[in-house]
Amino acid sequence: MFPKRLTLISLLFCISFCVLGQEKTGIHSAKKASIYSAILPGAGQFYNKKYWKVPVIYLGVGATLYAARWNQNEYLHYRQAFEYRTDNDDNTIDEYVDRYTETNLITIKNYYRKNRDLSYILVAGVYLLNIIDASVDAHLFNFNINDDLSLTVHPQFMALQNQNIPALSFTLNLN
Repeated sequence: MFPKRLTLISLLFCISFCVLGQEKTGIHSAKKASIYSAILPGAGQFYNKKYWKVPVIYLGVGATLYAARWNQNEYLHYRQAFEYRTDNDDNTIDEYVDRYTETNLITIKNYYRKNRDLSYILVAGVYLLNIIDASVDAHLFNFNINDDLSLTVHPQFMALQNQNIPALSFTLNLN
């Protein structure tokens, strides 16, 4: 019984030195980066140490939200103009009385409504691209990129049916 305990203790002692002697490489989690980006846009890129992408994401979200708000305001403006035109009340002032017909007002109103809806779809698209970018970037975080990768292009002649045809030769070196 004593030799078994002694063997177990010495084995655990050796394993502890092996574990302590190993270099700890940080495991970069794609799941964690995706969750961070889902909670706060740009947080996954910050986790991936791609700091330059954070302002790009906020610029995209801000620009699409600005477009949505502007189109919403224009939509409400032309909807109100159409309501003033069709309410049959003499006290309301129609500012587009000589400029647009009722059909024109409906067309303009629908145009801004469509652009508003498209802008909200683009906001969702930028948000989803933010999450996808964080996930893909986290997957490729530990990918080794060295200078040994090269692609060379050389002019060459191909012999085809007793004719020499000029061609390009591509050589990919993966060493």
